[in-house]
Amino acid sequence: MYDIGMTVFNGLAWAMATFLVAAGLTLIFGILHILNFAHGGFFMIGAYVSYSIMLGFGGGLPLWLYLVRAMAAGVVVGLLGWVVDKLVFRRLRDVEDAYSLIATYALLLICGGAVTLIWGLNYMGVMPPPALNSVIFLGDMFMPTYTIFIIFCGVAAFVGLELFISKTRTGRLIRVVAADPWMAQLLGLNVKRIYLVTVIVSFAMAGAAGGLLMPNQSLSPELGGIFLLQAFGVVILGGMGSIRGAFVAAIVLGLIESFGTYFFPQYPGIFFLLALGVILLLRPEGIMGKEQTA
Repeated sequence: MYDIGMTVFNGLAWAMATFLVAAGLTLIFGILHILNFAHGGFFMIGAYVSYSIMLGFGGGLPLWLYLVRAMAAGVVVGLLGWVVDKLVFRRLRDVEDAYSLIATYALLLICGGAVTLIWGLNYMGVMPPPALNSVIFLGDMFMPTYTIFIIFCGVAAFVGLELFISKTRTGRLIRVVAADPWMAQLLGLNVKRIYLVTVIVSFAMAGAAGGLLMPNQSLSPELGGIFLLQAFGVVILGGMGSIRGAFVAAIVLGLIESFGTYFFPQYPGIFFLLALGVILLLRPEGIMGKEQTA
């Protein structure tokens, strides 16, 4: 029972960390229909911005300042999203998907170059805040409090997005534009403004995820690619643009990867790819179907 409990716990930790990164990615695809390869780069920038804020306060921070720091990183990256929308995304809305992939991949390279220029190539590690740097015992199981916190953050992000999309006026307008932007414009909605809000929220979520996941990660210019493949897998399996589907897919893939690594530790990471391929062969449209926003 101990082994099963720890394997499930590790799978949920993988799932919620990945969902924190994938949430903004699936939101921007559901509305703009752009596969944003640069998402991992802006996640990385969020982590570095959070790191710089931490250094500005002299190192380790209490829990509330750690959260404020992550939110501040989200604000900074959200503002970068506003710039990217003005300069790049508006030019990609009426072009073929291949050009969007090339443009966003170029953005990812620019993000890596900017991080190298500003923060350098050295690897840097950050410990969780003291309040999250302990262990909770449940019988024979030991669960790091930071990992429990990340699981809680992933669930909170999902619930918050669901409430935002389904209960707020802005969320309902986003759903309308995602369903039929041409008709929404005929009805007098400011489609460009809704697109801009979506981009800013998506980028802000990437930046905040970078700040939250920064502890126990090695900060380097390669950080942007670490979660990107996993996030894309979750978005594709969930159903392109489906927030609910991405959440379910993250849990499914996390548990499969965790149990696969437990039984076959010599093959880490391969079960995520195998599960992704097999499930998509059986259900090519994804768990929740195509291009949904909730």
